[in-house]
Amino acid sequence: MDDVISKIDAEILRLTTSLIRQQQPDGSWHFCFENGIVIDAYVIILFRTLDIRNEDLIRQLHDRILAAQQPDGCWKWYADEEGGNLSASVEAYYALLFSGYSHSADEPIQLAKRYIRSKGGLGKVTSILTKALLAATGQRKWPTSISSIPLEILLFPAYFPLNFFDFSGYSRVHLTPTLIMADRKFSIKTAYTPDLSDLIVRSMGQEELDQRQNFDHRENQKLQDNIQAGLNRLIGTPRFIHEAATAKAEQFMLSRIESDGSLYSYASSTILMIFALLALGYDQQHPHITHAIEALTAMQCRSDHQTTIQNSPSTIWDTALLAYALQEAGIAGNHAAIRRAADYLLAKQQHKKADWSIHNPDTLPGGWGFSETNTINPDVDDTTAALRAIKNLSHADPSFQDSWNRGLNWILSMQNNDGGWPAFEKNTDNKMLTWVAIDGAKSAAIDPSGADLTGRTLEYLGNFAGLTIRHDFIKRGTQWLISHQEKDGSWYGRWGICYIYGTWAAITGLRAAGLPANHKTVQKGADWLLSIQNEDGGWGESCSSDRLLRYMPLGESTPSQTAWALDALIAVQPQPTAAMDKGIRRLIDSVEENKWTAVYPTGAGLPGYFYSHYHSYKYIWPLLALSHYRLKYGS
Repeated sequence: MDDVISKIDAEILRLTTSLIRQQQPDGSWHFCFENGIVIDAYVIILFRTLDIRNEDLIRQLHDRILAAQQPDGCWKWYADEEGGNLSASVEAYYALLFSGYSHSADEPIQLAKRYIRSKGGLGKVTSILTKALLAATGQRKWPTSISSIPLEILLFPAYFPLNFFDFSGYSRVHLTPTLIMADRKFSIKTAYTPDLSDLIVRSMGQEELDQRQNFDHRENQKLQDNIQAGLNRLIGTPRFIHEAATAKAEQFMLSRIESDGSLYSYASSTILMIFALLALGYDQQHPHITHAIEALTAMQCRSDHQTTIQNSPSTIWDTALLAYALQEAGIAGNHAAIRRAADYLLAKQQHKKADWSIHNPDTLPGGWGFSETNTINPDVDDTTAALRAIKNLSHADPSFQDSWNRGLNWILSMQNNDGGWPAFEKNTDNKMLTWVAIDGAKSAAIDPSGADLTGRTLEYLGNFAGLTIRHDFIKRGTQWLISHQEKDGSWYGRWGICYIYGTWAAITGLRAAGLPANHKTVQKGADWLLSIQNEDGGWGESCSSDRLLRYMPLGESTPSQTAWALDALIAVQPQPTAAMDKGIRRLIDSVEENKWTAVYPTGAGLPGYFYSHYHSYKYIWPLLALSHYRLKYGS
């Protein structure tokens, strides 16, 4: 054990020294939030469509996309994605040609074309964002799954069985510009626009027929019936109602533009907004469009000699977690690096009532968002992360005490009626919206309680706010987690990959809430983690788990997933075991390795379509697991 502790001490020293050196002057940390090639492709397509001649950026994005192509011509979201990803491959192919730096006769383009056609061509694309992009740029008709949702849904009042704010906030900011474009059957082509007709394997008429057949299933018909019932209750002529709905959709977007010009601080929704503004008749040089272009350009991140566009830079998330991890590693709360980070976070706490307050109207603002430009979209996970970071300062400094109290109050107010915690908005769990005939709607349309969010919140409330299961809200959260454990002992995590992530969050949350280590729920979760440990001592889970909704082993170990598993076991085991020590050694080795598992995405966005590689995660989670091991077993 002394050998393990000495290795841990050396690695903690290395990590903390490196992190303090990498801190920015304003107290933040800037690490890439890498989201495959999708946003890079969208930006190329948008810039060429608008004739924005940022050639350096376009060429860099082109080169990154091209470098990610697989030998069989496809693109993948993750290394072990079986058969490649058709939607991502279409986006990449389109962007490469749109850029002008690749040409139809080039071997990589020919390879990509053969792959796309072998998978059924454009008609087999399932990603709704890909379909929207293709429709907006004249490559296909607007899909029925979008055009069948009328803009008038924005006018439905809150007391209707179905209204627009039943959709999750993430869905609303993507759906609104998409509905505007579909309503106007908008498309734009320029001299730069490639012709993708050779990617059509069968007629679009057949594709639309297939969609119509899929559209008529029983659950979706119930949704359509509710939409029609809502339309029937709106007062006014159809023309007047439609004009009012269009104006409301336009205002919905404009009122959620952040100071940097982005829509809700997401690149994806910002790109859709620009196309929607064009559909509404805005000039390409309108300040809203030019400012949004500036926001997208500013989201670029350069790493390993490549440039990518981040969907939403993770600055607040990274800064909060790193400041917390450094303190767990022994850096004092009054250390200059911690104080700088805390001052930065204090300035980013949100003070506006925004969409989150629609379902939570009687609570003062107090949350934090994911990106530093985010001022109206706080979330539970970022808020507890920031509160962990400022905890030590909140005892001595009145400004931090006030910030702490407002953040804690906001977190408690966000608990769902079922006892769990959501990501962004309270009680946004109308199952009817998952019946929309859009692939991914079950994950994106609503924002229900999740094991990862509930577990992380309980961990904060127990270990940092000093609350226990004697408090009703802690008891209800605990009961929610116990009732949502899988039969094998794991929990599903929504925002990380996936069952390892959810199980780590649940176990550490339940232990912080006061459940004993020998509680059958806790033990069952710990046993499951041990049962999936790799031969090398680490843990690794495939991104395909979240699509298949069952644990899928990666076959290799990743740093963040190994750290999550170890951190959960540390919370349970009174003494380190041989399996844990083997995991610690693997974790230390993996942090410094430069292989594909080090860049494997362990952040989840939308099952099958959006995954994230956080460049900060090789520091955050290993440092926390090592520090918690030393704190518990090192004395």
